[in-house]
Amino acid sequence: MGILAEVTGSLGSIGYGLAAIGPGIGVGIIFGQGVQAIARQPEAYGLIRQNMLLGFVLTEALALIGLVAPFMFGQ
Repeated sequence: MGILAEVTGSLGSIGYGLAAIGPGIGVGIIFGQGVQAIARQPEAYGLIRQNMLLGFVLTEALALIGLVAPFMFGQ
């Protein structure tokens, strides 16, 4: 005799939780590589920082789209 698990609540929130893994990994890679690049080329700090922040903004935009999508396309 098995136990049947029931999922209650919005499946969109579960989907967003799973979708947030990608941008989280992306932000970690961006800042990790940015710090490494600054350590190798300290004189290029301004350019590296600018590109690092641009990558961060674009990656976070994906997370925000994932947050809004279940509300737009739900029921």
